[in-house]
Amino acid sequence: MRMNLDLPTYGELNEHLPYIWELLSDEQRAIIRKNGRLYNFTKNEHIYRTGATPAYLMCLITGKAKIFKEGLAGKTQITRMVCPREYFGYRAFFANETYQTSAVAFELTTVYFLPMPVVQNLILTNTQLGLFFIRELARDLGNSELRTLNLTQKHIRGRLAESLLFLRDSYGVEEDNMTINIYLSREDLANLSNMTASNAIRTLSHFVDERIIIMDGRRIKIVDETRLKKICQIG
Repeated sequence: MRMNLDLPTYGELNEHLPYIWELLSDEQRAIIRKNGRLYNFTKNEHIYRTGATPAYLMCLITGKAKIFKEGLAGKTQITRMVCPREYFGYRAFFANETYQTSAVAFELTTVYFLPMPVVQNLILTNTQLGLFFIRELARDLGNSELRTLNLTQKHIRGRLAESLLFLRDSYGVEEDNMTINIYLSREDLANLSNMTASNAIRTLSHFVDERIIIMDGRRIKIVDETRLKKICQIG
């Protein structure tokens, strides 16, 4: 992990802290600029680990990251894929507990870190900021409940179709307007879809045979979005 020692300008902070920056007074913005830092993470480097004490509000600036939890028998479940301009890493602080998950960078990734005690003090004097975090936590809870329902009730094909569409919607596509702009290993795709790697590989092969997707290594191109959405919907 390498810290960018240069303090961001106010204009950069407006980009680094979406939705929050506009809620702050000039004095509060000065406090954030003084205390926040940018860190760079290399591919597969941990941003935080399970069991650590939460100390920062984090916002993904560039790159991609996954949040995951180790389950029984070492099985990993990816609980969230973090996109640029999204906040993460702060729930455990508000819950007064250690991290229940870990976060890892998928590629060269830059994250903005702001100490949670600073955030907490700002919330005490800024009700709009407090409401922002209430809405964020409520939204994340709703997404988590929906995802849990889908992963437990949908069949393998429906779960994998949902994951592919989720990745497309989260990270976009390349210039061909079909290739998903993130390259996951089969294991990561399986962990995102709550299935074994062998089931993920088999189902991907079926999608290829049915001409729903085209695969080139870790690159996945969606060529029949209508059928993929139908599979996702029927579950």
